[in-house]
Amino acid sequence: MAIEQGIWKIGDKPEKLQPSGLADKSLLEEQVMHDIAILNADWLLIGRQVRTDFDKFIGLLAQDGDGNVIIIELKRDKTPREVVAQAIDYASWVVNLGESQIGEIYHQFAERYGRAHDSLEAAFEHRFGVALDHTDVTLNRGHEMVVVATKLDVSTERIIQYLNTHASIAINAMFFSAFQDGGIQYLSRAWMIAPDDNRERVVSRTSTKQAWNGEYYVSFGDNRPWKAARQLGFIAGGGALWYSRTLALLSEGDRIWVNIPKTGYVGVGIVTGERVRADQARFDTPDGPKLLNELTLPEPYSHIDSSCADEDAEYLVPVKWLHTVDRDHAVNETGLFGNQNTVCRPTTPKWDHPVERLESRWHLSAD
Repeated sequence: MAIEQGIWKIGDKPEKLQPSGLADKSLLEEQVMHDIAILNADWLLIGRQVRTDFDKFIGLLAQDGDGNVIIIELKRDKTPREVVAQAIDYASWVVNLGESQIGEIYHQFAERYGRAHDSLEAAFEHRFGVALDHTDVTLNRGHEMVVVATKLDVSTERIIQYLNTHASIAINAMFFSAFQDGGIQYLSRAWMIAPDDNRERVVSRTSTKQAWNGEYYVSFGDNRPWKAARQLGFIAGGGALWYSRTLALLSEGDRIWVNIPKTGYVGVGIVTGERVRADQARFDTPDGPKLLNELTLPEPYSHIDSSCADEDAEYLVPVKWLHTVDRDHAVNETGLFGNQNTVCRPTTPKWDHPVERLESRWHLSAD
C-alpha cells in the first residue's frame, strides 16, 4: 500500500500545503549532514559517498549504538525495484568490512567534511556515551539497509516486505515529501516499517540468544540522582531519543534490575506506570501530588528542563522498589551483565546469572 503524506495549516479552516517536490537529492543529503535525526536520532553518521571495492558509491553510512552499520541510499522520485538489488549489493561489501576499514571510512569522512571528532572512537563515545570497545558494542556485528525515496512502486514495497518477513533481511524504506508555505519549505518523513522492528531483526540475526526470561535490565546513568530515585521510586533516562525511547518498553507489572555503569547493581523493583516527562511527573506527598521541582531532593537533579523538545527531554518511569542499596554497596562482580541501553530485554545466556545471583544475595523470591 503506497504511503501518502500531507500537511495542513491550521486556521479558521484547514489549508493543505502544496507539495513542492525534492528537486535534488543532494539537498536532502545536506540537511542530513547538519542533523542525522532527520533520518533517525539514534544514528551516528560515519560516511558520505563511500566508494566500494567495485567502484560504486554508497550515499550515506551510519552506525547505531550497538555498532551495527546502516546503509542509506537516497533516491529521488519513483524508485524502481533495481534499487533494492543495489542496496543488497552494497550490503555484500559492508558485511566484510573490518574495524580498521570502518575507522578509516569515518576518518576520511571527518577530514573531508570537518566533523567535530576526527576518530570514530571519539565520535561514537560522544554520541552514545559509551566507548566503542565496550564489551556490549561489536563494530559491524550486523547491518541494515534503508532506501530513502519520495515514493515506491507497489512491486518494490512487496519485495521489501518479503525480505523482512520471510528472509529476515533488515531492509527498510523511508519516505520524504517536501511542502511549500509561502517562502518556507517543510519536510515530512514516514517509515515503511517501524525502525525499532528492523533493529530487533538485526540483533536477532547476529546474536547468540535464548528465550527472554521476562526480566528487564535498566542502566541508570551515573550522573543521575540515585538517592532521589530510591526515595521517590523511579528510574530515568533522557537527553536524546537513544536514552529515553527504550523506557517505553516498560509496562506496569514488569520487574527491572537496575545497574549504574562502572558502579554495579543497586536495585530491583516493579514498574507501576508508564513513561512520563520528568518535568511533568507528580509524586504523592502529605500535601498532595507535587512536581519534582516543587520537592526538596536529597541531591541535585540537573537534567530536568521544561523548555526541551520531547526528543531531548528527561523521562521517568515510576517504580515500587523491592530492594535497593546505595552506591557504596552496589553489587559489581566479574561476569555480571551490562548494556548501554537505558532499558533492554536481554536474550544472551549471560543474563540469567545476574538475576539468579542478585535474587540470592538480596534474599528475594524467585517467583
